[in-house]
Amino acid sequence: MSLSERQQTLAQTTLDLCGIASVTGNEKEICDWVQNRFVAHTQWHVTRHKDSILVSPHQRREEKALVILAGHLDTVPPRQDRSPNIQGDWLEACGASDMKGALAVMLHLAETLDIEALPVDLAMAFYGEEEGAYDRNQLRLLLDQEPLLHQANLVICMEPTDNGVQVGCVGGIHATLTFSGRRAHSARPWQGENAIHAAGPILNRLRQQERRAVSFGPLTFYEVATITMAHQTGTRNVVPDEFQLNLNYRFSPGKTLEQGQQDIIDLIDGECEVTFQDLAPSGHTCLDNPLLRPLLAKTGAPEPKQAWTDVAQFSAIGVDAVNCGPGAPAQAHQQNEGIRIQALSESYDLIADWLAALG
Repeated sequence: MSLSERQQTLAQTTLDLCGIASVTGNEKEICDWVQNRFVAHTQWHVTRHKDSILVSPHQRREEKALVILAGHLDTVPPRQDRSPNIQGDWLEACGASDMKGALAVMLHLAETLDIEALPVDLAMAFYGEEEGAYDRNQLRLLLDQEPLLHQANLVICMEPTDNGVQVGCVGGIHATLTFSGRRAHSARPWQGENAIHAAGPILNRLRQQERRAVSFGPLTFYEVATITMAHQTGTRNVVPDEFQLNLNYRFSPGKTLEQGQQDIIDLIDGECEVTFQDLAPSGHTCLDNPLLRPLLAKTGAPEPKQAWTDVAQFSAIGVDAVNCGPGAPAQAHQQNEGIRIQALSESYDLIADWLAALG
């Protein structure tokens, strides 16, 4: 297919971004690159904290609503067979869908919109370490350092949604389940207690446990608990005296972290030791936000976000946020990840037209 000038420009910026390795924890180079893009654009005020940037108008118009576009700079480790490339309408590169294509859209909106002519104030947050542990996510740093973010009337987290609107998000808890036994030689296992076998009842309960549906109006979220990692002590001819499982629990909006922890405690029923880490809250649904309605008029009915995103961090400070970006959810974290170039221009037009319509 023949690409339009805007599609070519968006594709090239996405390709440039994807050409900068930015696996979680190594975002300095890409943050420098994004910051340098704003040097020639005097309509924006740029503030940097570590490897994260807030881009905002020089003067806040207090009578206007404030909209924020947010996107993370990092990617998971690449699993690409080929270098970043373009074939027709398809751009293939690590992070293309999650979420450097969205970053390209944000940059071109910043460079082409007349922000003083917009009926709302607009700001943008570019931040690092989203794909890693929750307590290292640099959006938290921006939220701590930038009061402007707390004034937002609506935030668009430009996570991959195929340009639809996904509302809310499930919370996530990781818990280490530790089972204890007694070491013995594997030729004489009756002289010990196998810690792996001790995990059997809980594993069987999890295998039989069905997902639990929780509805908020037209949106249905699913609560699920899944074992994702296992580790034991000892070697091949030793009955293990310790066995650990990582349990990942995803819970619905409306449930607190404390309630989520209690769900896990009830599940294990005292059969092992539990240690909690990486506790991430859920994001609330905000279908009644007046700024959201014109966006839904363009995208159609919203969907629930059956994953964790940074809408939860904004929810935690009382700011409404939704997910809407050009990336394909099915491509996120995949080997040979890619994105449709047309989706980039569709995202640009969607956000630009929505911002103009807010007047």
